[in-house]
Amino acid sequence: MPHAAALLDDLQRYAPDIVEPDDFDHFWRDTRTEASARPVLVDVRPEPTDLRLLDSWDVTFAGFGGDPVRAWYTRPAGVSEPLPAVVEYAGYGRGRGLPHERLTWPTAGYAHLLMDNRGQAGQYAPGDTVDPHGAPGGPWPATWGILDPRDYHYRRLITDAVRAVEAVRALPGVDGARVAAVGNSQGGGLALAVAGLVGDLGAVLTTAPFLCDMRRAVQLSEPAPYGEIARYLAVHREAEDAVWRTLSYVDGVSFARRATAPAHFGIGLRDTVCPPSTGFAAYNQYAAAARPPVPPAREMHVYPFNGHEGGEAVHVRRQLRWLGSMLHPAGPSGRLPGHES
Repeated sequence: MPHAAALLDDLQRYAPDIVEPDDFDHFWRDTRTEASARPVLVDVRPEPTDLRLLDSWDVTFAGFGGDPVRAWYTRPAGVSEPLPAVVEYAGYGRGRGLPHERLTWPTAGYAHLLMDNRGQAGQYAPGDTVDPHGAPGGPWPATWGILDPRDYHYRRLITDAVRAVEAVRALPGVDGARVAAVGNSQGGGLALAVAGLVGDLGAVLTTAPFLCDMRRAVQLSEPAPYGEIARYLAVHREAEDAVWRTLSYVDGVSFARRATAPAHFGIGLRDTVCPPSTGFAAYNQYAAAARPPVPPAREMHVYPFNGHEGGEAVHVRRQLRWLGSMLHPAGPSGRLPGHES
């Protein structure tokens, strides 16, 4: 058997027993309840872009702790009917950038909300959201507040991601029953977390997801973000138990097990940033704990000779076709509602 086929066969059976804290569900229920006590929309104002076929708005919504989180909201111009929505989460070290940088989903006929990553802007793309909460930990986002799950950066970022779904449902022109969570790498991990926390999500699309099977990932991966956690532990050797405990509250496998939305996965088998086995750990246990009456549709697309970049444009085309079949953004003619002429 060829090596790639043997590896894939092993990955398709890989379902590790992820240790979950006893209060996992209680922890996230309390976190969400606290965040939802505040109105979600803070400010929505038109954003000029010089894109004649699209309209954009600069959105501010209340995230974790009521902190203002920025996002771009973009939709096809001249379409007033409620549209299915895509909430997109950016990768590690990326801010929301500029509104004309990510146009795939709005040009495909979706209302599109791109969430800023609090405190992470500047490494790859600019952003406009700070993370005002300080706590002991390392110098990188993956290690901010890592000694206590209540202080951890990803408790705040995951809460922001959930609130982004609430925000898009509160915006005009959105069909709140048809909302998808989408992301690559860190964004893919956030999308999985949202799928596990938002019970009525329409679909989730995750590629090369970060935050999955965390203990194994930190042991296998040298690059950031997992490598940053390893480098923190190389200096703070006494912190290992506390770090593993914190990470157990944000593991994407635990969220995936609780999810019920249809799911679309993509993984490159040569990925050294987010090891392929960790993404398969989430896929192979997807919806296992939720046990819905009818198991949700799920697909895995594997790219044997690709790394963290995955299938790139080929994969996006597959995502577009799959999500269209899930959320039905077009009528039988293939035209958007309101464009039948």
